[in-house]
Amino acid sequence: MCGIVGFVDQHKKSEKKEIIKNMADRIKHRGPDSEGYYVDSFVALGHRRLSIIDLTKNGAQPIYNEDKTMAIVFNGEIYNYESLKEELVKKGHVFKTKTDTEVILHGYEEYKEKLFSRLRGMFAFVIYDKKKQELIGARDHFGIKPFYYYKKKDAFFFASEIKAFLEHPDFQKEVNTDALKMYLIFQYSVHAETFFKDVFKLQPGHYFKYKNGKLSIKEYFKVEYAKTKKPYETYKEELKNVLEDSIHYHQITSDVEVGSYLSGGVDSSYVVSVAKPDKTFSVGFDLPGFDETMLAKDLSDLLEIQNYQKKITSDEFFDILPTIMYHTDEPHANLSTVPLYFLSGLASEQVKVVLSGEGSDEMFAGYNEYYEPLFLRLYAKLPLALRKSLAKMASPLPHFPGQNTIKRYGRPFYERYIGHGSFITEEEANEILAPNLRNGETIADVIKPYYDKVKNQDEVTKKMYIDMHFWLPQDILLKADKMTMANSLELRVPLLDSVLFAYSKQIPTKYLVKKKQTKYLFRDIANEKIPEEWSKRRKLGFPVPFSKWIREEKYYQMVKDMFNESFVSKFFDKDFINQLLNDHYNNIKNNGRKIYNIYMFLIWYKVYFVKN
Repeated sequence: MCGIVGFVDQHKKSEKKEIIKNMADRIKHRGPDSEGYYVDSFVALGHRRLSIIDLTKNGAQPIYNEDKTMAIVFNGEIYNYESLKEELVKKGHVFKTKTDTEVILHGYEEYKEKLFSRLRGMFAFVIYDKKKQELIGARDHFGIKPFYYYKKKDAFFFASEIKAFLEHPDFQKEVNTDALKMYLIFQYSVHAETFFKDVFKLQPGHYFKYKNGKLSIKEYFKVEYAKTKKPYETYKEELKNVLEDSIHYHQITSDVEVGSYLSGGVDSSYVVSVAKPDKTFSVGFDLPGFDETMLAKDLSDLLEIQNYQKKITSDEFFDILPTIMYHTDEPHANLSTVPLYFLSGLASEQVKVVLSGEGSDEMFAGYNEYYEPLFLRLYAKLPLALRKSLAKMASPLPHFPGQNTIKRYGRPFYERYIGHGSFITEEEANEILAPNLRNGETIADVIKPYYDKVKNQDEVTKKMYIDMHFWLPQDILLKADKMTMANSLELRVPLLDSVLFAYSKQIPTKYLVKKKQTKYLFRDIANEKIPEEWSKRRKLGFPVPFSKWIREEKYYQMVKDMFNESFVSKFFDKDFINQLLNDHYNNIKNNGRKIYNIYMFLIWYKVYFVKN
């Protein structure tokens, strides 16, 4: 696992050398083991290495082809690189290292863009073709690894993290306020353009070419479903084999020890039960309802595995938030990002690589929202106009059981389900924003183009598709990468694999959500490996007691001080957000998640634009 940086600009070669070194140093946490550079009059490439495969200096990057007409910088792991290498050797390619990086380079020489869909793993890389003076780069199928680029006039930059761009003298740092409204609604940055103006995310499953100052981007992989009729038991046996194969590949492709994260949920518990690592890692909070570490310890003891634990205090939580926002690059308001940071720190003291359970919920329909009781399905069949009227009548009333459901079902399907982070409506977002930032952008503007691509699928499949394009890459995988890399730790996600997806997309929905149980088929398989107490446990996420803490004077005052900083009125209606905070503090209304969204943006802004 590593960090990559690079740029094309008008600076002299001698100036490029200093700039690329500074950019790579800014993301040293991604690769503390070594560094490497290539610089000529056209381009500068940089790499920070966390040594996992071929630990010798032979694995240092950039890596070149035989005649040094091509160079590559790469972040990630390719799990099928050995079989690809055998193919390429038979075709006459000569290898100087044992790395997966060199396989990508020779693979591109041989297969061009057709290679990308064949790569099984997580990756973000850039190849420089000296003869053509062309850059070619790609990001993995699901967006496990990040890739950012900046294009302005005759300059083009790329990096694993946006913060690397700050070291380039031509980078113009500016807040993209157009991203703010949807961030409040989704809790993460949803647009291709990030919170830094003119900085973009290369989307999952896409590749680019940059030549003669022109950037072209194309898709090489689509998330598509092709449900196939087979008996349940056939699917169960086949899927079990594919799952175990994926976990095996993710575990053995390493020259260092591999540990695993372990919560009280079915995903990580299943991974641990199959992989049987020597060490597992768990964190929690010392409050009832906010700690699953005992469940993790119990399963580890059952499997005779050493379990390492940490309890996070409230002071530790609040103190680390600026560091968290620095590492996420953009405002990010998933509460579980913080415990994940501490979990990664704990694991990095023992191992360099960990397995984790991300991706299973999106692939096998694991979220609680994927199951809707019969009465809700029937209510959803009422005419939309009637449901809208009922929602309008219910909204101004004092809170009553079912009110939120009536309000939610007063929207069309493509607005009703946008993922898991939404606690703020379009109307509330405009109330929170400063008057000059209020706009007419809607959830439908963001979500509906995706729903239109699966409009003929059932509702569960539509939700899975939305989560595969929004919640998974822009929230779950982003925090997984940034928090582990902040601690110089590689995270692998064996339940999110291209071969596994090629199989899972065939599974009928009736086997995924069954008998009021989400992720039914996966849980049934897991039940053969772990006790039912783990395999049938309802999805909890990672509960964090932020809403409780800010009803304490100390933390309430901490948030209040931030809400009244001089720069706040540039972005938010100060009176309105202070009222949200006071109503929460006085137990009038639970505004905890709304407050956290606002608070995280302000911390991010202070880190990057006030403290600089």
